[in-house]
Amino acid sequence: MPDAAAEPGTAAARNAAEGKSAFSHPAVEPDSTAGYGDHPDQVIDFYAPRGVTGPGEAAPVVVVLHGGSWRAPYDRRHISPFAGFLAERGFAVASVEYRRGAEGPGPDGSGEPVAGRWPDTFDDVAAALDALPELVRQHLPRADARRTVLTGHSAGGHLALWAAARHLLPADAPWRTDRPAPLRGVVALAPIADFEVADKLDVCGGAARQLLGDGGLFAERRPYADPALLLPTGIATTLVQGRADVDVPQAVAEAYADAAAKAGEVVGVTLLEDVGHYPLIDPAADACAVVAEEIAQLAW
Repeated sequence: MPDAAAEPGTAAARNAAEGKSAFSHPAVEPDSTAGYGDHPDQVIDFYAPRGVTGPGEAAPVVVVLHGGSWRAPYDRRHISPFAGFLAERGFAVASVEYRRGAEGPGPDGSGEPVAGRWPDTFDDVAAALDALPELVRQHLPRADARRTVLTGHSAGGHLALWAAARHLLPADAPWRTDRPAPLRGVVALAPIADFEVADKLDVCGGAARQLLGDGGLFAERRPYADPALLLPTGIATTLVQGRADVDVPQAVAEAYADAAAKAGEVVGVTLLEDVGHYPLIDPAADACAVVAEEIAQLAW
């Protein structure tokens, strides 16, 4: 999350201002919430489409996976204004919660909580996506689950890319599926999409390494978790990235796109000038409208 005490006129100060705007909106309450497991974090918020669809017209489904470095303090509430924004644009929205890192500061002395839980974070995203079609039928009767787009921001962008690539996981992965997910596409927003590059750049305070585990665990688990190693997916994918992003730099998205190209797949990359990390999910920012349009191009 942005540093509110950053020196004025710096990239960090800009990032802080953008973060302040994104988090200034009141939380938008969902129309309903349903569980996909027994843990309190195993829930999905549903937002019915508003305003744009006709009386008998079924709306596409947008599955939202929130960011926050897979860390416990950052839950789906902070992305609820974005979910509400998409619902106002005529989408049926499912915002997924999942287990994140343990509460309290991590053992590294930084004061930051640990990023993610292995394997719980992945267990939850897989279970949520598997349960989603039936839950959509129950909670979003005006939705067409055959037109589903996955989106996610930052760490949630990683999870969206990963969820769309489960059919490419190693054969012994518990989350592997026998066929590609029935998706119209993925729109990943400033995603932590390449763990090798993210680790080298110390993205989000080394969150990717914390998620997988230090030492040999990082290399051992990357084939099960790193979207850059799970290509080509065969699913239409677009990355939306601010060129001024200091939290998840442009180089991370470019590394994923390069890996896709080497695997024979074209991934769209929409680069936004003078945009940092948070405007992509800020309903008050022009960048958020660009994100909605990218989703619409795949969904409709």
